[in-house]
Amino acid sequence: MEESEKSSESVSAKSTADKVDDGSSRRNDSVKSSQSKPRLKLFSKVMEKSLQWLLDNASFDRFSHYFQPLSKQNPQLTEAMHKQFISQLQTLVQKEIATVIEEGDLQVKFKELDSLEELAKDTPQAAWRPSGVPEQDVCSGLVSYYKKQEEYMRIQLKKLQKENAGLALKVQAGRENITHTEQRIAAGVEEWRASLEDLEAFVSTLSPSEHFESL
Repeated sequence: MEESEKSSESVSAKSTADKVDDGSSRRNDSVKSSQSKPRLKLFSKVMEKSLQWLLDNASFDRFSHYFQPLSKQNPQLTEAMHKQFISQLQTLVQKEIATVIEEGDLQVKFKELDSLEELAKDTPQAAWRPSGVPEQDVCSGLVSYYKKQEEYMRIQLKKLQKENAGLALKVQAGRENITHTEQRIAAGVEEWRASLEDLEAFVSTLSPSEHFESL
């Protein structure tokens, strides 16, 4: 008896494990198939199922419940009204879905989403998600914003410091050129004064007759 119970328990456990594995494999297959399908087709499929769910909920029994006097007196007319209502509802919802796809340019947006998803595969860091506490979320968002602003200001400050250093070098070079020019002018003036003094000394050594003859 004990052996039969153990064998039955092992068989049931194995069958349960097989069911779990089968369910997980089906879920994985469904996820893979949904990922392999284009997003627009998947969106259209979801909208189609939602529309079908809406039409199923708009059954004749529920429709006739709101028109009880008419449905009791003339059930054929009520049924015809229900069919017309279902047809118009289906047409209207399908037109709205087509309008959303066209005006929202969902085909392009879904392609952009695919490209973003492809780029995110190589990103090891998880995307930010709200914590549920608005104060913390706002603070975390502001902190990252202020950090970016701080980094931007630091880069701009380095650029300005580099530009100021270049301007300071240019100013220093200009001052050195001015100093050299002043030195050259002063040296020229000194040479002119020295030559003038030499000329005056030479003239003073000459006699008046020599002055007259020189004239």
